[in-house]
Amino acid sequence: MPMAKTRRATARTSARKPARKGSDVRKRRPIKRAKRETRSTAGARTSGNRAIATANETAPVAPPPPKPTYHEAVAMYERGLQALQRRDFAASAAALRNVIERYPDERELLERARLYLKVCERELEPKEPPAPKTADEWVYAATVSLNADDESAAIEHLRRALDTNPRHDHAHYMMAVASMRRGDSATALEHLYQAIALNPDNRSLARQDPDFDALREQPGFRAALEAAAAADPEATGKTVVLHPRKPRH
Repeated sequence: MPMAKTRRATARTSARKPARKGSDVRKRRPIKRAKRETRSTAGARTSGNRAIATANETAPVAPPPPKPTYHEAVAMYERGLQALQRRDFAASAAALRNVIERYPDERELLERARLYLKVCERELEPKEPPAPKTADEWVYAATVSLNADDESAAIEHLRRALDTNPRHDHAHYMMAVASMRRGDSATALEHLYQAIALNPDNRSLARQDPDFDALREQPGFRAALEAAAAADPEATGKTVVLHPRKPRH
């Protein structure tokens, strides 16, 4: 009898265990589904936020409206470019500097204005003239030196001109002028005579040239004005040396 009770109790216990397991499963399944739904919802929300952030990043940003001075800056910049195309580098540089100084907020224009301003400044830089090679070039260099009140350099250039071409009448005339500025009237009269003898057109220039005011009362000046055309040295094979004629009494 006691053993039968034990078996019955064991049987009852074993019969109850499956029922408990089944009830536990039924209770846990809704909880797992709820968790899964919560995770999926959170993922959807996260992906949605990412899509919104990506859209905000890729969306074009509207440029700010131009300032009231923008059109003035553009007009000034265009004037600078037009002057540059005409190779008027001074006017172009002035307009471009105005753009840089008066409209510092227009960054796009400033970059281009600075670029073209460098081109203008490079063109406006003083350039060393090439060394003279011909008599005309030496005479021109002497004229520049005389305008700068550098008589010594002018005389040196004129000597080179006369070494290249002894019959260059303008070189003789300029040598007379440079000599007078240095107070050497004798050398001035000699070269003035040569200049008029080689080219009679220099006679009228000498009469009106204020550099010869100190010579006008001297007899040699009148003789130089009356000088005749020089003979061609190539015809005789000799260099003609001209001297002032004595004034007539």
